[in-house]
Amino acid sequence: MYVPALCLFLLFVAYPLLSGIHISFTNWNGYSQKYTYIGLENYSKLFTDVRMKKALLNTFVYGFGSAILQNLFGILYALLLNMKFRSRILVRTVVYMPVIVAQLIMGYIWYFLVQYDGGAMNDALQLLGFAPVDWMAEGTRAVWMITGINAFQYIGTSMIIYLAGIQGIPQSLQEAATIDGANAWNRFRHITLPLLIPAVTTSFMLNLIGGLELFAIVISLTSGGPGFETHSMSSLINYFYFENQNAGFAAAIGFATFVLVITISYIMLKIFRKREVEYG
Repeated sequence: MYVPALCLFLLFVAYPLLSGIHISFTNWNGYSQKYTYIGLENYSKLFTDVRMKKALLNTFVYGFGSAILQNLFGILYALLLNMKFRSRILVRTVVYMPVIVAQLIMGYIWYFLVQYDGGAMNDALQLLGFAPVDWMAEGTRAVWMITGINAFQYIGTSMIIYLAGIQGIPQSLQEAATIDGANAWNRFRHITLPLLIPAVTTSFMLNLIGGLELFAIVISLTSGGPGFETHSMSSLINYFYFENQNAGFAAAIGFATFVLVITISYIMLKIFRKREVEYG
């Protein structure tokens, strides 16, 4: 019964990975039938290429920045929507709705909001008497805007995870703490948050991995510009393969990204698992 799943895994995961590693040791341009083995030259360039260094820094910002924002607002929304009030189902739907939109589409939606000529944000500024702003013209600002947009799209995922975790906490614990005189902050700090650590682990890891692999929003909003200021490692793979015709170096970046995501995910998972044991 495992054979079909194993065959699909070998065909769509193992073979492309091994093929990419093989290509990373060549100078293949992505199109020609001929290529030469160049050893570790592509991997040595990873440590000297300034574009790679910038993309690596941006990848950390996209990964950890998005994860922190998504989890912070996710837990706030979960706490809010755990209360009983009118239209909470509507609010829950609205918060979660961006998750079901394709990331590329979400990027283009925001592109039409922030573009300099005719963008909705600049139109609003001009109506208020302010000068229009080229939101994506400055690298650092563009990186943080991309991080915020990615976080905005997936807050709903964190909200659902935390809401399920909160609703799984026995109400008797909250009632006992209230009787003992604990205020809302102390109940959250000493009861809700410790019991939510497994949910925090799940949510943070999903958000972190998604942010470290960020691609579509970068491509749709800036294509890595201005210059190479907003490239992630994933979008840099696209640039070197299709625009620079350097498939060997692109494959090396791809394998480095794979190792980076696996390593960071393992370290963060160990940290969160330790927290689970401490609070457990």
